[in-house]
Amino acid sequence: RMPPPARAFARQQPLAILGAMGAGGRVWASALTGEPGFLAPEREDLLAIHASIPAGDPLAGALTSGSALGLLVIDFATRRRMRLNGRVADIGASIRVVPEQVYSNCPKHIRPRTVTALNAPVLRAVRRGQALSPDQRAWIARADTLFIASAHPVAGVDVSHRGGPPGFVRVTGDRTLEWDDFAGNALFQTLGNIAVEPRAGLLLVDFAEGNTLQITGRAETLWRGTERSVRFVAEDMVETSQAMPVRWRVSP
Repeated sequence: RMPPPARAFARQQPLAILGAMGAGGRVWASALTGEPGFLAPEREDLLAIHASIPAGDPLAGALTSGSALGLLVIDFATRRRMRLNGRVADIGASIRVVPEQVYSNCPKHIRPRTVTALNAPVLRAVRRGQALSPDQRAWIARADTLFIASAHPVAGVDVSHRGGPPGFVRVTGDRTLEWDDFAGNALFQTLGNIAVEPRAGLLLVDFAEGNTLQITGRAETLWRGTERSVRFVAEDMVETSQAMPVRWRVSP
């Protein structure tokens, strides 16, 4: 259930990251945006999302009543975040979600950013591929933020944040990425999920331009003594220009 502080926090945000399963059981992470208030808790046990998944997004049309989903609501300016995992109650003009798990996370590894604009939607250009282009490799190499959606065969879907200095995600091939798993909340939702279900989805955001890069594939945890990293092998990817109307700048 969503306690009053969680409901108030959700109403203030213009961004949520959605994780769910699409066609063929592939896991994807997508960005949902809107004017603050588009995340509208109707009760402590029901959240209405007044947004639709745009055409061209790999999760468009994938959600139905009963679909499992994970939702990450994040405020970069205050470095606050809330995770909500649950199931779709129904879909019409809005996506209505019944929460099964609601909890906050610490601010570790979140790069502070401030919203600079919330523009009207513009024409989106969508490009698909199975291998990373040179431009996409450069994008990943300079990223300081990554979102990862993971799934569990019984417990549903979860979506989480990963952050670090630019370059913390290493491009090791035209379809492979690796990143060190930094100490966080020590709850291990993501690592626990990929231990039993390797299918996962990544989302990278160009905060200045509103572009997104969605990648689906398979993840595994690599252990080196007490240190660990995650290797991700891409199977499909979608790059969308002007995907989000929200723009951010890095805070001092």
